Amino acid sequence: MDTVMPDIHPAKRIEARVNGLFKAAGDDFVTSPVETLELTFEGVPGDLHAGMTRGSGGREPWYERGTEMRNERQLSIVARDELEAVAADMELPMIAPEWIGANMTLAGVPMLSMLPASTLLFFEGGATVKIDMQNGPCRIAGDAIARHVGREGDQHIALGFPKIAKRRRGVVAWVEKPGTVRMGESVRVQLPEQWVYPV
Repeated sequence: MDTVMPDIHPAKRIEARVNGLFKAAGDDFVTSPVETLELTFEGVPGDLHAGMTRGSGGREPWYERGTEMRNERQLSIVARDELEAVAADMELPMIAPEWIGANMTLAGVPMLSMLPASTLLFFEGGATVKIDMQNGPCRIAGDAIARHVGREGDQHIALGFPKIAKRRRGVVAWVEKPGTVRMGESVRVQLPEQWVYPV
């Protein structure tokens, strides 16, 4: 039986720019704006999601909850245009990146949430970040949005966000090469070759 190879799309480069940096402190995942973001092999020091490892959760049903595993969710990266579209669809005036725990916003990347796994972000200052996958929207983020728009406890918002923001909630990533990221600096987004595995 002959094997038919899938169509392979070549690697691609996109030029982008950092237009938001945020850091979480304490026990809350909500972040606050900063001018620079120090990235180490553990992620953002002091951030709620920092660490070389993390406990498994609802996204990893194949492990018992709390199982120690590699932390591929050190950073949350979103696009303001996608959040604006989600807010409009939810009939909200806005959704700020920090309300949903974002660490970074990038400008100049069409459909940022659709960037494939293994995409590399080469920052002008020397840091490198590798994208793991899309960040699935959850009720916790929906609750935070409701709270910030003055409608705490509104289940329409809390439960609506996971459905409406699907595939528009950005990506999670981990630090491949440490460094300092600054507001306004340029980023080379290097997409890998892509194909759909035939099954």
